[in-house]
Formats: sequence, C-alpha cells, structure tokens
Amino acid sequence: MTYTSISPKFQIVIPKEVRRKMALRPKQRLIVMEKRGIIHLIPEVPLAKMKGFLKGLDTAGLRDKKDRL
Repeated sequence: MTYTSISPKFQIVIPKEVRRKMALRPKQRLIVMEKRGIIHLIPEVPLAKMKGFLKGLDTAGLRDKKDRL
C-alpha cells in the first residue's frame, strides 16, 4: 500500500508504481467520484478505444422498446 498527501493547494501526487501499473500519462483526464466516503479516481477512456468491447454479447432476452414502461 502506498500513501500520498494533499498539498496546501489541494493537489495530490499519484505514486509512480500506480501510474506505471495503470499506464497513466500526463494531461490524461480522470473522473473523480465520491461514494460512501471513498474517493475514486477513474481514468477517462476515449470512445474510440471502446469500439468492439461488447463483441459477442448475447442479446437474447433483452427487452424491446415496446416492452419498457
């Protein structure tokens, strides 16, 4: 486990081992979420990079628009 601290300007440094493991780059955007007192930093993924990630998804049993309320 690694630790970081908050600067007087409310900035944090992401530890080097985490940056390497997550392949984070300078100027990359992160989504900041708070849930139940825990801060989550989620790397923003470009839409083009998501192309095909649902390939092979079984769509059987999904509702049609007419079945929705």
